[in-house]
Amino acid sequence: MHKHFRLLFWLMFLGISFSLKAQQTIDLGKNNYDEKKGIIYDKETTVNFKLHTNGAAVGMHFGTLQTFYKTRYWHIEIGEVKHPKETRQSRNLNTGSFGGSFRSYIFGKQNNFFVIRGGIGGKQYLSEKARRKGVAVGYSYEVGPSIGVLKPYYLVLRYVSEDFGQPNYRSERYSQENANRFLDNTSIFGADSFTKGIGDISLMPGLHGKFSMHFDAGAFDEVVKAVEAGIMLDFYFKDVPIMVESPVIENSDNRTFFLNLFVALQLGKRT
Repeated sequence: MHKHFRLLFWLMFLGISFSLKAQQTIDLGKNNYDEKKGIIYDKETTVNFKLHTNGAAVGMHFGTLQTFYKTRYWHIEIGEVKHPKETRQSRNLNTGSFGGSFRSYIFGKQNNFFVIRGGIGGKQYLSEKARRKGVAVGYSYEVGPSIGVLKPYYLVLRYVSEDFGQPNYRSERYSQENANRFLDNTSIFGADSFTKGIGDISLMPGLHGKFSMHFDAGAFDEVVKAVEAGIMLDFYFKDVPIMVESPVIENSDNRTFFLNLFVALQLGKRT
């Protein structure tokens, strides 16, 4: 009888120890805000819409929730970066046999510049305040490589025929040979279509990084609804030729880096 009592005692002791250990694992585990449910979500996928000082981007986050406080993710996005001196202009002139008016254009622009960013990062909440309701506040960070995509920018320029004295119109990208006309507003009648020049794109390698404050409306909802606001840096290993560098255009110097403030909307799902 005494042996049976000791055996029962040890079994109860081991059972209680195991229960406490399991409870501790749940308390320290991934996003547990309801003890009855324990671990709820492991993955987080969002679509991100970003506006920044010199452009915009759209991308996706693929995250792994390590704890309530911490998420690791990888990210990919594509966007456009503009030079601070870009100003859109319009001309509404009748051009005789060519007809009608031309598209608005950006004076002095020689390339459209698009960026594909890929990176790894993390998100960290600062408190437990929003486990059940409210807005969870935290911060996020990211670093990774970038690929810059340069697409030549085409303008429709006017030329006067020496034989007949009638103007004709040509779609041209910037070059040293046509610099006088490309940078002369009286010779420009508008921009050509966006697809013009796609066959002549070139690539530039680079790096990027960002740091932002993160505001999540319901960090444990299945549907992700979050906003980020912060600062981002794009760096390339040589100047990015977006504008023509000329005395005709004040402060048109191109640069190797772009420092931007941004705000981003994140919508997605946790599973």
